[in-house]
Amino acid sequence: MKRSLFGRLWPNATAVVLFVVFVFPVYWMFATAFKPTGDIISETPVWFPTEVTFEHFRTATDADHFWTYVRNSLTVTGLAVVFSLIIALAGSFALARMRFKGRRGFVIGFMLAQMAPWEVMVIAIYMIVRDASMLNSLVPLTAFYMMMILPFTVLTLRGFVAAVPKELEESAMVDGCTRAQAFRRVILPLLAPGLMSTSMFGFITAWNEFPLVLVLNKDAGAQTLPLWLSSFQTQFGNDWGATMAASSLFAVPILILFVFLQRRAVSGLTAGAVKG
Repeated sequence: MKRSLFGRLWPNATAVVLFVVFVFPVYWMFATAFKPTGDIISETPVWFPTEVTFEHFRTATDADHFWTYVRNSLTVTGLAVVFSLIIALAGSFALARMRFKGRRGFVIGFMLAQMAPWEVMVIAIYMIVRDASMLNSLVPLTAFYMMMILPFTVLTLRGFVAAVPKELEESAMVDGCTRAQAFRRVILPLLAPGLMSTSMFGFITAWNEFPLVLVLNKDAGAQTLPLWLSSFQTQFGNDWGATMAASSLFAVPILILFVFLQRRAVSGLTAGAVKG
């Protein structure tokens, strides 16, 4: 009986400890962003703001080029995710449904690409973009962000496509649908969890990417939020309230996306990992 009780308690206790460890820094970031300066520089920690202030957020949003960085980040990230999903849908269907020479090699290649650290290729990417006269442009960022998240997207969606019974597709084709129509009307709706999980992963990866934009885009009008955030503390010195407000603004889109896609994204990641 004691072992049974302990067996039920220790997983919950471990989960609570991990929850506190991972959530507390996020809470402290948001709490500091709303604290007045006196609470931030106090010698004793102020766990809850004595009063709520938005002054730090105004300081962050009034920084030079802030809204340009927001527009650039949303544009590059959104386009990279959309293009990767379109390409991955076709690629995953081919890998899951069709048998062709070199199919196994394609899968291994995607796995190797997923494991490869993109940072080691920054110099080569810079030389390619420089020779193409496309430095300080959002187009190369969009293209390379798409390639960064494409291997994971293809491998995950391949598992979902493989899990859909072929009989459903064949029945639709017997009823008069072409293969493309059968994919769009039968298979595509069943891939919603996979599409959500991969889109969330791709959004987080592209949204947080830092080395490429640091090397490729020196012009302030072509930079993104990660680079702005890294230089924010240098610009505002020890203004920790403004720094935490800037960090909070940077994290808000990811938190909003996770709240909306939480259930389907988690189920999609776990299902895509074991199917196919």
